[in-house]
Amino acid sequence: MNYDFDNLPPREGTDSTKYDGRERVFGRGDIIPMWVADMDFAVAPAIVEALQRRAADPVYGYSFAPQGYYDSIAGWLRRRHGWRTEREWYDFTPGVVPGLAFAIRAVSAPGEGIVINPPVYHPFARMIRNNGRALIESQLVEVGGAGGASGPHTAPYYTFDWDDLDAKLAEARAILLCNPQNPTGRVFTREELLRLGELCIRHNVVIISDEIHSDIIMPGYRHTPIATLGEDIARRTITFFAPSKTFNLAGLATSYAVTPDPALRQKLRRELDASHVEPNLFGTVALQAAYTEGEEWLREAVAYIAGNMDYVADFIARNIPLIRTRRSEGTYMMWLDCRALGMDQKQLQDFFVDRARLGLNEGAMFGAGGEGFMRINLATSRAVVEQAMAQLAAAVEQLPL
Repeated sequence: MNYDFDNLPPREGTDSTKYDGRERVFGRGDIIPMWVADMDFAVAPAIVEALQRRAADPVYGYSFAPQGYYDSIAGWLRRRHGWRTEREWYDFTPGVVPGLAFAIRAVSAPGEGIVINPPVYHPFARMIRNNGRALIESQLVEVGGAGGASGPHTAPYYTFDWDDLDAKLAEARAILLCNPQNPTGRVFTREELLRLGELCIRHNVVIISDEIHSDIIMPGYRHTPIATLGEDIARRTITFFAPSKTFNLAGLATSYAVTPDPALRQKLRRELDASHVEPNLFGTVALQAAYTEGEEWLREAVAYIAGNMDYVADFIARNIPLIRTRRSEGTYMMWLDCRALGMDQKQLQDFFVDRARLGLNEGAMFGAGGEGFMRINLATSRAVVEQAMAQLAAAVEQLPL
């Protein structure tokens, strides 16, 4: 089946954060919004049909996740990632970010250190601080392009600073891992993840792994759940997945943790029980439909997004040489290196909003190493991407450089 990703459903007037929140966030409503990490695409028809069937029953009372929900998770993880999991390993969470907070409280005490690797998804730091833990940063390092070479228009390639990470983990109780990495678009290799896991074993550190973007992987790359890299690593890992990024279901607040180790799982469940966390009726219906009937839609969506990435990378290289980027390995975000424009972060944000009329995420919000960058969401139509690039090129051309 060929799904239509060129014609987008209207999102204005739907209480959309991305669209209806433009004026509140950016101070004007006439920008192209390419910031919040949701897709502009209509979800897979099978999901809509499943939700309509359930909504036709006019009682929306207390419910539980049926066996089919758990079977669909097991089948998805096995097919997509080669991971054979067990029903007992799963726990519902009302979104990955709340799940991270539950996990942080489960595995650490107030004042203990949690490592993150900025630039990284900005709620990581907030969840650590808001739960009274010590934030420890081990910044990713910029190296040449994949294979060690970087062209004149190619943005940095990121990996861990291994010596610094080794030292920081010695002070920590846990690490929040973001893989695929948001905002840089890295899909960490098996070798990188093994090395990270070995460091965590050495320092007795728990791995809280956010793998929400694990299904949005570009051609030529493969996602590896870190918990699949041996029993010693699995025993210290809580992994979070969700259909929200994969199938554009963020508004249904449904995600799940996979925890192979019984003792670690019990710690997480104590936190979940303390907050009386229960599944979302429509979220469980949507997840089951997505994981059992949505794979073809996903293949076509990822191929379409990959085409958008190719377009943006080629357009910027040809037309905006002062901005550097590279095709992301995973996620539907691209990380734009705008440092050659010579602006501080406020000037850069104002330039994108007021001159280019684009609403992007400013890099500084992702922490150390994000200054001078912008994150753009390419899960939208090709026509929107082309218009955005035309506006950006025209704005740069008018700069007095």
